[in-house]
Amino acid sequence: MQHFLFCMQSQCVTGVNKLLASILPMANREKNKKTLLELVKLPENSCCADCGAADPDWASCTLGIFVCLNCSGTHRNLPTFMKANGNRPAKNFYEKFVPVFYYQPHTDDCEVLREQWIRAKYERMEFTEKNTERPFTAGVYEGMLWKKGKDNGQFLERKFVLSVCDFTLKYYKEDESKGPKATISVKDLNATFQPEKIGHAHGLQITYCVDDHTRNLFVYNKNGQEIVNWFNAIRAIRHIYLKTAFPTASDRDLIPWTTRNYLKEGYMEKTGPLQREPFKKRWFILDSLDRKLLYFKTQLDAIELGVVFIGSENHGYSVRECVPKGTRGNKWKCGVIVETPDRQFVFMCEQERDQREWVEVLKTVISKPMMPQDYTTEANIRRRR
Repeated sequence: MQHFLFCMQSQCVTGVNKLLASILPMANREKNKKTLLELVKLPENSCCADCGAADPDWASCTLGIFVCLNCSGTHRNLPTFMKANGNRPAKNFYEKFVPVFYYQPHTDDCEVLREQWIRAKYERMEFTEKNTERPFTAGVYEGMLWKKGKDNGQFLERKFVLSVCDFTLKYYKEDESKGPKATISVKDLNATFQPEKIGHAHGLQITYCVDDHTRNLFVYNKNGQEIVNWFNAIRAIRHIYLKTAFPTASDRDLIPWTTRNYLKEGYMEKTGPLQREPFKKRWFILDSLDRKLLYFKTQLDAIELGVVFIGSENHGYSVRECVPKGTRGNKWKCGVIVETPDRQFVFMCEQERDQREWVEVLKTVISKPMMPQDYTTEANIRRRR
């Protein structure tokens, strides 16, 4: 039996009639049309069953769920499954045992995350039974990833090993007998999908700290399921580490810290502390949880050039648009000024839209009160200057 998926618009009864006529026997058309239109009106069916996008305009007759246009692409390639009666029953069945750390994609996430989430649910049915033997939840997860070289920029295949026993991520060059090329603590480990930046649909950016400096690894795997397994393996070990480090914290508090996407990335021009130095183009990343504005020479640099701590308004931090005077060398004219207790930072954006977006996201961070760990981060950054 074919997996029936069709486009529907709840306000278009004629369209629903035609669609039902093409896939259902005559005797069942009116009954099923009525059922379908009733299901559309339920609150739980007002968003995509897989990524949560509002107002889904596709429906799966076979699964009995409502999905958005993006997720419908994966559903077209799925085989037949049991029929549900709307998003809520399907969620209760197909997502019954999703691990707390497992990343459930949102509508703006990259395609590989959404596709593998859908395939994990409906094709592999990974979460319909309690399964403690998933490959990414074992004590050790290892495999081959293509890693960008720091010097020549070429991607080379390397063996990676993620270990719970010592909370490390290691990777090796060709000769493993020489030991790991790097041993990375999961304490400050983060992973985020960056397909456009890396130039591969399965591109993953792994970030960690060494001596209070941020370093990046850019990797990918040709297999979509494997790279998503790596991503969730990192989330699994991070969750275990966080529960060990903060035993009284709830999963609700810890999950945002397992991995996170950055609030904003992009190029800006930056001048020095005297504001008389020539402006230089830099790639900026705003990590809202750590309250760090990191900058690199290019978007694929392994090591940061510097970092600006973004504290709260109550502690003397602010941001505003500006047209700076007395500067030189800047090609861009849309200015952003960040005030800190120590100094004033001046950045230049290429477009007014970029300027507005940077000011908006920086205000979002500044408006949040500082947590106890933020004071430590602030002190460490000040000590580096």
